[in-house]
Amino acid sequence: MTTAVKGPTDDIAEVLLDAATIQRRVRELGAQIAADYVGRDLVLVSILKGALPFLADLMREVPIYCSLDFLEVSSYGAGTSSSGVVRILKDLAKPIEGRNVLVVEDILDTGHTLSYVIEHLRGQHPESLGLCALLDKPARRVVPITVDYKGFEIEDKFVVGYGLDFAERYRNLPFIGVLKPEVYTALA
Repeated sequence: MTTAVKGPTDDIAEVLLDAATIQRRVRELGAQIAADYVGRDLVLVSILKGALPFLADLMREVPIYCSLDFLEVSSYGAGTSSSGVVRILKDLAKPIEGRNVLVVEDILDTGHTLSYVIEHLRGQHPESLGLCALLDKPARRVVPITVDYKGFEIEDKFVVGYGLDFAERYRNLPFIGVLKPEVYTALA
């Protein structure tokens, strides 16, 4: 007799954005970014770890010369909302002075983290500095942020998948889903 093994999809209350919908929008964003940055020195700066799947798919849809760099930032810990205290755990590997930088982020929530990141990068004197966010959750915004390229605007629900996590889990889901409240309240 075999017993069913519980997996990450069992913790999902609803699929908010399926894989095909995400890929279609990433393709559109890539085309728009390519058109806007053609002939310019573009650096895609990803915020680790959550934006990595988005960056990987997005860069393949940007058919112009570009380079990559990464920032690792901490503001959530193991909780379900930003602590408001932002720390840079890993800074850029190469200078961005005089270059066109596009920050690639998984989700824009309160705005604390991205505001901090934008100011940090602005201090390094790029030629231009833009923001591409897969998800925008305006209901939780505390700090105003301009998004140049937005994937989807979503309601105030706790989402995981496609890079987004809860306690380092669920990043590997190919879709974005709403986590069942009993999952994160049990660990809180």
